[in-house]
Amino acid sequence: MIKRKIWAVIMVVALVWSCNFVEEIHLNEDGSGKINIHFDGSEMMAMMGAMDSTNQEKAIDSTIVFKQLLEEKKDSIAQLSPQEQAKLKKLEPFSLHMVMNPEENALRFDLFSEFKKVNEVNDAFNAFQDASAMNPPPGGNPQKSPPMGANNQTTKVEYNFSGNRFKRTITIIDEELFKKATDSLQSAEMFLSGSTYTFKYHFPKKVKSTNVEGATFSLDGKTMTYEVDFLQMMKDPESVILEVELED
Repeated sequence: MIKRKIWAVIMVVALVWSCNFVEEIHLNEDGSGKINIHFDGSEMMAMMGAMDSTNQEKAIDSTIVFKQLLEEKKDSIAQLSPQEQAKLKKLEPFSLHMVMNPEENALRFDLFSEFKKVNEVNDAFNAFQDASAMNPPPGGNPQKSPPMGANNQTTKVEYNFSGNRFKRTITIIDEELFKKATDSLQSAEMFLSGSTYTFKYHFPKKVKSTNVEGATFSLDGKTMTYEVDFLQMMKDPESVILEVELED
């Protein structure tokens, strides 16, 4: 079981330390596919271990299936506010795989889901933050604990894949909260500099064109990889709009 204190520390530090996220989507021709958002905090884990030589936490390798968890805890969830219930409902399509091994300095999180249409997993990154902020020990009760500030979401991501065109858009939905969130990033800029967010998209056909500069492609032209500065993306999310046209 992950102790609440250790979990909270990890998720707080995750936003104020050099970190790397990968958003990976596999798309099939019929529009179905799968998504995985991966976070690797192994470097952070190594630094935390160096600062705490008494850390005796046991290794964790666990998967939370949110549909199953929400069904098991439906009675306690029913006592939450409608807003919190809605937030948890959005996690239903996803599963979260957690690996934490202090001896090997390993810390990895994967939020993943399969879908029939990619818009079923809109806001997957917000879902990742919500899942991380729940502070649930495997098999335990969902907790209201927002170490990553996920309870105040300020943006919304939407995916669309129709015909030969794919689009990922992001919109600021609360200007006031967004300004507060970006202001709070100033104290973390030194740690977040160097952090990256990588988009890795696998398409059923060869990519014909894209609106972003600096993207790289696999030899068969069907996989596009695009890396951005995590801090800059957080400050100006609407600048990261991805459009891809596939060959006929």
